[in-house]
Amino acid sequence: MKFDVLIIGGGVSGMQCALVLGSAKGKAYAKGKKIGIVIHQRASHLQDALFNNVLGLAPKTLGKKILQEGKEQLRKLYPHVSQIHNEKVLSVKKIEENYVVVTTKNTYSSKFVVIALNYSKPFSIKGLEKFIEPHQRANPAKDRIQLKNKHHLIETGLYCCGTIAGCRSQFSIAAGSGASVATDILTIWNNNSPTKVHDKV
Repeated sequence: MKFDVLIIGGGVSGMQCALVLGSAKGKAYAKGKKIGIVIHQRASHLQDALFNNVLGLAPKTLGKKILQEGKEQLRKLYPHVSQIHNEKVLSVKKIEENYVVVTTKNTYSSKFVVIALNYSKPFSIKGLEKFIEPHQRANPAKDRIQLKNKHHLIETGLYCCGTIAGCRSQFSIAAGSGASVATDILTIWNNNSPTKVHDKV
């Protein structure tokens, strides 16, 4: 299957990236774009989280609830975004102008790939080893990692967001990171004209 964007990881940053990309469906520059998200590479840190300090979330919101409701929100509002479940990404390799993503069940091709995994070891996706480095903002004692990037961009067509991009492990930071990557991709689709997507009353 071919995608224009394939997001790897269904935590905060990956889901937020997918929601922003999906919300551009009515724009001429996004017409016909195929977007996919590999929902879970492994267990999300969000599973055990409890939120009291996030704007817009009711106090005592559970992370596992956000994971479930996020998938449902994406499905209902933007059903054109393909959710890929029960597949683990094994490798990412650039071939000419596209990336080939191999999972435990399928092989995909995508113009853009967004790595939205958490910053824990081990990081087992082949083809990305050369980009791994120690996390710049995490407690060194925790031995976290990130992928080398500049403003989320690893190399042409390959992005990362959330903690794997070097962000601190904070819900609102991770969400903003995913949204930032989405708007960078939308900007490229829009002939490099700076782009964002807002819904209005």
